[in-house]
Amino acid sequence: MSLTPNNVSYHDLASLQQISSNSAKDEKAALRQAAQQFESIFFSMLLSSMRKANAGFEVDGMMNSQTTKFYRDMHDSQMATDLAQKGALGLADLLVQQLSPALGGSAKPEEKAEKTLQMPTHILPARKINTAGATANPVQAAIPAAAPVNAPDDTATDWQVSSPADFVKSLLPAARQTAKALGLDPLALVAQAALETGWGQRMIKTAQGENSFNLFGIKANNGWQGQTAVVDTLEYRGGVAKKEQAKFRAYDSPAHSLQDYVNFIGNSARYQDAVKVTTDAKAYFEQLQAAGYATDPAYAQKIMAVYQSPVMQQLRTELDDTQENSVGAD
Repeated sequence: MSLTPNNVSYHDLASLQQISSNSAKDEKAALRQAAQQFESIFFSMLLSSMRKANAGFEVDGMMNSQTTKFYRDMHDSQMATDLAQKGALGLADLLVQQLSPALGGSAKPEEKAEKTLQMPTHILPARKINTAGATANPVQAAIPAAAPVNAPDDTATDWQVSSPADFVKSLLPAARQTAKALGLDPLALVAQAALETGWGQRMIKTAQGENSFNLFGIKANNGWQGQTAVVDTLEYRGGVAKKEQAKFRAYDSPAHSLQDYVNFIGNSARYQDAVKVTTDAKAYFEQLQAAGYATDPAYAQKIMAVYQSPVMQQLRTELDDTQENSVGAD
């Protein structure tokens, strides 16, 4: 007889007490319920992390209110419970499989111990990322006036990303190289690109429908000799958001976009106040905004929200761990 309820509400605290009661009647069914509760908690943490990763894009959203967030959190909690009940992730099944031998049975003690130690997990290899030079001194007129766009093509021209973490990891190798010229943290450079492109999901397309690889929303002025893409954009005029059509630069790859950004900022007298404070990401983006890089009055604030998001912090922790391991290996 199964004691697992078909429909469970996330705010039904009695279901937790029921696990304790059921354990005396059917240990396996009680274990299944406890495992599903654990999977539900995991789903809740996952959804919460996803919401925080996109917090920077909600600052000016019409749905950005405490009331909306309250009901959204209720919806997420119930969704986590439903997904756990359906075994969407399979975590509950894994826990039951691992813990079932501890409930007793006909198996011999040594057989139980052997099965308990067999954890069916697949460990992914650690990704080593070198961040040497990320905090170099700021540019002192070191970028030539006609610096070519010749960054190594570290990212493929058919570049596609499936998640914020994937976006960061795919851009970081090229960002490390280009950020050195400005003395800027590579993750700060990636954070700005994440805001401009919605973590790579809202890339500017050319008239032929091809990816422009424009990571920083740089427009094509009269001096631009490369390809362009004309699209609708949201600009703030007098504090009011207006939809306008603008011409943007198009590149061969994300790496070329990163290099052109560094050339664009470093060679422009307009942004020299920002160049002087590149060791401080917050001050750098505030100076970019003050110089008119973007018309959005909350531009710097939004970038910093992305820069300090859980996704970026997790990547930073991985980078720090990699550096420590590299030093230890030496």
